[in-house]
Amino acid sequence: MPASDLDLLIDAARAAGDEALRHSGPTAGRWDKPGDLGPVTEADMAVDALLTQQLRGARPGYGWLSEETEDSAARLSCERVFIVDPIDGTRSFIEGSGTWAHALAVADRGVVTAAVVYLPARDKMYVAAEGQGAFLNGAPIRVTDRNDLSGASLLAAKPNLAPQHWIGGTPDVIRAHRPSLAYRLSLVAEGRFDAMLTLRPSWEWDIAAGELILREAGAQTSDRRGQALRFNNTHPQVDGVVAANPVLHEAITLSLAQDQHR
Repeated sequence: MPASDLDLLIDAARAAGDEALRHSGPTAGRWDKPGDLGPVTEADMAVDALLTQQLRGARPGYGWLSEETEDSAARLSCERVFIVDPIDGTRSFIEGSGTWAHALAVADRGVVTAAVVYLPARDKMYVAAEGQGAFLNGAPIRVTDRNDLSGASLLAAKPNLAPQHWIGGTPDVIRAHRPSLAYRLSLVAEGRFDAMLTLRPSWEWDIAAGELILREAGAQTSDRRGQALRFNNTHPQVDGVVAANPVLHEAITLSLAQDQHR
């Protein structure tokens, strides 16, 4: 990984924040994506264009995977690829809430090596580079050391706690939720919550940046089956996400009813 990849992502994220904040979520032009893939706004598209120019302009040899850019198989032949969500939490942006983020990552042969999750409306910048730790606004962050699943604080949508997903029924956890998946991952890395879980197939652009931030903060990350997360896949999704410190991560994955995963 070139040493300046993280700096490049940080500069691009700040520029993206400036661009997004020029738009008002409740009044921004919006429309629904085909295939029931959710809403998109003129701000999403403006940020995507800005990031394309800044990131691809600086690294023309890197592949490109963005939620708001039509996908191309060309990225599959690239060793390194940008994985970008211009605005993660578009519904939150539309509502005028500050709980949305820019999620930017570089993956090298399937492994994320530099990452930024930036919430400009909340002035929160999470960053990580492989082997260099994870930081929030310049201060190091670390996952919690809780080992017991019972009583753990878990960021997850309510359907994930349906009894059929768990061996012996739903565990006694304290559930919370945030609309941005990238922010959920980052909050666990920060130690604000013990773990996060999503059992639904997850788009790479939602999780790539947060996955490295978590690992560098001491977390174990995996798909719902406990398998390592890999990126720049032909179909850019992974089979859910589980993230927590290694002991709690094992407790969660062992408690999931594997025969319910498909």
